[in-house]
Amino acid sequence: MQRHRDKRAAKKFFRKLLKSSGFAPRGIVTDKLRSYGAAKKDLMPGVEHRQHKGLNNRAENSHRPTRVRERRMGRFKAPGQAQRFLSAFEPIRGYFHPHQQKQSAPEYREKMRQRLSDWRQFTRLSAIA
Repeated sequence: MQRHRDKRAAKKFFRKLLKSSGFAPRGIVTDKLRSYGAAKKDLMPGVEHRQHKGLNNRAENSHRPTRVRERRMGRFKAPGQAQRFLSAFEPIRGYFHPHQQKQSAPEYREKMRQRLSDWRQFTRLSAIA
């Protein structure tokens, strides 16, 4: 999450993507925000840049799961506040959302029964302490 969507933030974002991938792409797709074009011109002058609203856009969608969780929790006033909440909330959410599609229905139900039982026991112990 970023405070600004300016050229400096876009350059930082592109550097992070380039560092994680290890190579320069042949082309990138972004939304029509002008700061992406300006940052791309500085960092990757030989790379094709397509700006389109509806294309499959990994650069824009990379933070979508965070945005979805943020919206569910009633919005936050600051990026730091959202990050603090999500760092605590995400492990718990992940525990109660096992990969259902990778299991049979009886396995999934048994796993959820066990996890809910563990959670009840944990919260009971926390209330006593």
